[in-house]
Amino acid sequence: MKILIVDDEALARTRLRHLVDEIGPPCRVVGEADNGLDALHHCRQDAVDLVLMDIRMPGMDGLEAAASLAGLATPPAVIFVTAYDEHALAAFERHAVDYLLKPIRRERLQRAIEKAGRLNRPQLQALQALRGRQDEAYISVSFRGGLRRIPLSEVIYFQADHKYVTVCHGAGEALLEESLKSLEERFPQRLIRIHRNALIVRERLLGLKRLGSGTCAVSLAGSGAELEVSRRHLPEIRKLLRGRS
Repeated sequence: MKILIVDDEALARTRLRHLVDEIGPPCRVVGEADNGLDALHHCRQDAVDLVLMDIRMPGMDGLEAAASLAGLATPPAVIFVTAYDEHALAAFERHAVDYLLKPIRRERLQRAIEKAGRLNRPQLQALQALRGRQDEAYISVSFRGGLRRIPLSEVIYFQADHKYVTVCHGAGEALLEESLKSLEERFPQRLIRIHRNALIVRERLLGLKRLGSGTCAVSLAGSGAELEVSRRHLPEIRKLLRGRS
C-alpha cells in the first residue's frame, strides 16, 4: 500500500512516517506534502493508495483536497489526521475511511490502515460519487480560531498586501495565507489576473474605466472598489470584455 503523508507541520509528517515504518510491509510511504494543492499534484503524478491527510492547512485544506482527489481516475482512500475533533462530521461527510486525532498511537493507525485496505474499492466509488455532487468551489480562511469556508461564487476579488492576501466577498473581507499564484492555479477558469497584486472573479467583471493618471481600473459587480489594471494584463481584460459583446 503506497501512502502519501499530508501535513503542514514537518514534525507531524516525520512522526507519521516513523509510525508507518514501524507498521512495516505492505505499507510504504511514497511521499509527503505540506498542503492540499501539493498533495493533489503528487497524486496526479504518481499512483497513491492511501492519503494520511491533516485538515487544517494553509491554502487548500484537507477537506477540500479530499473532495478534489475524488476527481482523479483512481482516487486514493483518505484517512484524516488532525488535532481538531470538531471537523469529524465534515470528514465523514467526505467518506473518509477513518478519522484520527493527534497524538496518534501506532495501534490505532494500523487499524485505520487495515480498514482502508479492506474498503479501498468502495472508498473510491464513494469519492467519485461525491465528486459528481460537488457543484461549488470554495476557499478556506481563518475565522475566530477556526476555519470558515467561503464559496467562490461569493468572492469578488483577491488582493495581495505583503505576506497576506485579502479576499473581498459578498459579506465583507477576510485574510488568507494562500498566495495569488496558488489561487490562480487552482481556479484558472474562474479567476483572471489584472495586476501583479490582484485577481478578480471573471464573472464579476463589468467593464473598464479610465483613471486620472491615464491608467485603467476594473468595475466589478458587488464592489465599488477601483482596482488598477496593469498594462501587461490590460489586453486580456479587454479581450474578455469583447468576448461578451
